Amino acid sequence: MARLSSAFPAAPREPCSLSRRLFETRRLSLDLARPLGAEDMTVQAMDDASPTKWHLAHTAWFFETFVLASHLDGYEPFDETFNYCFNSYYESQGARQPRGKRGLLTRPSSDRIFAYRAHVAAGLEELFARGVETGSELARVIEVGINHEQQHQELMLTDILALFAANPLRPAYRAPRPRVDQGEPEPPRFIEYSGGIHEIGHGGEGFAWDNEAPRHSQLIHPFRLADRLVANAEWLAFIEDGGYRTYALWLADGWETVNREGWRAPLYWEERDGQWFAMSLEGMRPIDRAAPVAHVSYYEADAFARWAGHRLPAEFEWEVAATGVTATGNTLASGALRPLPAAPRPDGRPRQLFGDVWEWTQSAYLPYPGYRAPGGALGEYNGKFMVGQQVLRGGSCATPEGHARATYRNFFYPHQRWQFMGLRLASENE
Repeated sequence: MARLSSAFPAAPREPCSLSRRLFETRRLSLDLARPLGAEDMTVQAMDDASPTKWHLAHTAWFFETFVLASHLDGYEPFDETFNYCFNSYYESQGARQPRGKRGLLTRPSSDRIFAYRAHVAAGLEELFARGVETGSELARVIEVGINHEQQHQELMLTDILALFAANPLRPAYRAPRPRVDQGEPEPPRFIEYSGGIHEIGHGGEGFAWDNEAPRHSQLIHPFRLADRLVANAEWLAFIEDGGYRTYALWLADGWETVNREGWRAPLYWEERDGQWFAMSLEGMRPIDRAAPVAHVSYYEADAFARWAGHRLPAEFEWEVAATGVTATGNTLASGALRPLPAAPRPDGRPRQLFGDVWEWTQSAYLPYPGYRAPGGALGEYNGKFMVGQQVLRGGSCATPEGHARATYRNFFYPHQRWQFMGLRLASENE
């Protein structure tokens, strides 16, 4: 089987730290699946989503294919048919189950998937028992696998939400936790940033994906950025003012999508007797007016910004604002599993930059100057998707702890909205 290239940087770590993080990450995947039954883990809500069972198997397949098969002498694959079932998009690894038909994989059973993960875990334990050299190609590939599995943990939760939202019973992933009604959000404050030449991209310290590099100089004009995310109350005002019915607010493709799909509110929103509810991982819940709006497409975010008299930030503006800000916030580790209202920040810096919702930017997902896709199978990870998508920055309430950073570039198609996607307003510095 093909090896992954070592092109992604990884911070030097002691083998024991790498091992600990690896097995903690893999345990978290099982913990996230624990509230589900076998039926829940098999069904696929839509083509963009995948069954939980598939996520669990695919992340095991990644380690089996790119770590164990290449680096553990004598390793025996669990089942040769799994390469077809659980390869995602790696052309180098051969034919695979079509993405939109992953929900047809009623076999192998969930129990067999758990056995597969245990088999791979035993192989990884044996690998570390034989020794993993710090800074080696093997250590770097394992680091890629850890970050890859963290990405799928977020996808597991958003795909479960999509599945339960499509179920007429509207089941909850977990029991609702108490909420404190914070009423109306306070008005956003706009922070001014000077222009100039700024260094953008990952600087080589710690792990990063290839699309975060090379670090390069970028001319940025003076701009203003809202100190918090757009809140549900503001989105309700957009709806009530006819935002979804006013063609002048929309990009042409967005207006076509709104009318074709019948969008009149964010995904998972539902009006009942004059009150708005939204499907969440805790089931149907009343809209929290002070919390950030979530599950909106790029088209919706762009239309809202125009309605509000502002615009979306460029990804480079966002990175300038986030540089030097600690990458902590309402992420998966907080346990909220939903966006939360902005907390006060006495230092006057932007709030909610990391966590709550991924933030749409006006920037197309394109390579940085001098970018070259890595060689080997890993070259398929990011580079071949650099067309027709928009960059999102920050992180969400489903992003695993430690996975977010200022240079991280997430990317989705402009019509997609099943992820925790929201927005922050920007404008020129007048």
